[in-house]
Amino acid sequence: MIELRIEEADWLLTLDKRRRILSDGAIDVEAGRIAALGKTADLRARGGAARVISARGKVVTPGLIDSHIHTTFQMSRGLADEVDSRAFLFERMYPYEGALDEEDAWVSIRLCLLELLKCGVTTFIDAGNYQPHLTARAAGEAGMRCVVARSTFDVTKSAMGALPAAFIETTEQALLRAEETVSRLDRAYDGRVRAWFQFRGLNNASDRLVTKLSELAGRHGVGLQTHACFARSTMESSQAQHGVTEIERLERLGVLGPAMLLVHAGWASTRELELVRERDVKVVAAPSSSLHNAYGNIVHGRLPELLEEGVAVGIGSDHASSGIVDLPQEMFLFACAYKEVRENARVAPPERVIEMATVNGARCALQEDRIGSLEVGKRADLVLFDTRRAEWQPLYNPVANLVYSATGKSVDTVIVDGRVLVEGGRVLTFDEAEVIEAARRRSSVILAKTGLADKIRPRWPVE
Repeated sequence: MIELRIEEADWLLTLDKRRRILSDGAIDVEAGRIAALGKTADLRARGGAARVISARGKVVTPGLIDSHIHTTFQMSRGLADEVDSRAFLFERMYPYEGALDEEDAWVSIRLCLLELLKCGVTTFIDAGNYQPHLTARAAGEAGMRCVVARSTFDVTKSAMGALPAAFIETTEQALLRAEETVSRLDRAYDGRVRAWFQFRGLNNASDRLVTKLSELAGRHGVGLQTHACFARSTMESSQAQHGVTEIERLERLGVLGPAMLLVHAGWASTRELELVRERDVKVVAAPSSSLHNAYGNIVHGRLPELLEEGVAVGIGSDHASSGIVDLPQEMFLFACAYKEVRENARVAPPERVIEMATVNGARCALQEDRIGSLEVGKRADLVLFDTRRAEWQPLYNPVANLVYSATGKSVDTVIVDGRVLVEGGRVLTFDEAEVIEAARRRSSVILAKTGLADKIRPRWPVE
C-alpha cells in the first residue's frame, strides 16, 4: 500500500535535471521516499494510498533549504538595527550570544524553527552556536532536517574588536569540543541531523584552528563552514593580519574544497571567485542581512555570475536581527536587489533563484543525492503553497510568482520524509502558541542580560 499520495497539483515544480513542471501532478510516497511522480491519473492507476492529500489550487515544490541561519539569534530581533558591521558583531550580537544560557537558547531555537517551518523550510544549515545539541534536539523533535555545528574561535582580538569572555577558549579546547559535537550528533534522529565543523570567522581563527578543523572534517566525512568576505572591514582586517584576503588565505592553508561552505562572499576578489570555481567551494547568499546591515554584498558581489557558471550558490535568512526569516522573501530580495544595482532586469532570473533554495541548497548541505528536487528515490520533502490567495493571482507562471509575489505566509503544507509537519498553515509537531508565549515571556530576561535596553528604545516618545 502506498503510504501517501499528493495529487491534483495545479503546478508541480520538480527541479529535476530537466526542470520539468507538471500540471495536474502527483507524487506517491513509500518509506519516506518518492516512489512515483507523474500525472494524477497515472499514479491513481498504481492503486490506492493510505492517505491522499489534494493539491488542487496549490503549487508544489521541493522542500526549501535555508543554507545559513543562526537559530540561537532568533531572540535578537530588534537588538542590532542601524549599526555598522563592527558594532553589529562586537557591541550587539556577541554580547547577546554570550549572555544566553540553555533556557534562553532553547526558546530562541524553537521560535526560529517555527518561523522556518511555516515558511516552507524543510532543511536548514545552522551557522554554528554554543548549544548545537539543542538545535539538533529541536529540529529532531520537529521532524526537520538540519546541519549543526559548534562555534569555534581561538583568536580573542582582531582589528574589528575583542570577543566576550564566554567565547574564549584555546585552540585545543575548540578542536576537542567541535569533534565531540560531530561524534555525538552526526546522523542523529534517523539521519535527519548532520553535524559539521565550523570556525565562526576568519579574523578570529588561527591558521592552526582552520587547518586542523579541515583535517577533522575530512576524517569524519562532513562539511566545514565559515563566514567570509561579508564586509569591507573583514577584507581589510585579513589583509592587515595575514597579508592576503580571506579566501586567498584559505587557499594558502590548503583547505578550500568541495566540502567547504562560505557564507556571504560579497567582497570576494576576482582571484577569490576563481578559486571558488576551481575548488568547487559552496557559497551562500544572505540578501536581507546585507541590505539590513549595509554590508555591500549586493553592490560589490558577483554571485549571479557564479550561479550562471554552475557554482553551488545557496540562499539563507542569516538571522532574525536582520528582520525576516522567510526564504521566499529572501529569494525576492536576491533577485530584485541585483537587478537594481546592475540596472539590468535580466540578472538573477527566478529560475536561478528557486534553484538556490532547492537543488543548490542540497549541494550546500552535501546532500544533493537525497533532497533538493522531486525525483523518484529521493526523500519525500515537499511544500504546498496555497495559490488561492491574492498575492498568487493571477497565476500565469508559478516560477515567477513564487519569487516575485509570494511570501512564506502562503505555505499550506510541509512534508519531510513523507511525514506531514505543517497542515493548513499550522505546525503539527509542536505547540505554536506555547513557543510564541515562551518567547514573549523570555524576551525581557534576555534583554536585561544583554545590557542593550537603553540602545534600542524607539526614537519617538513613549508615553
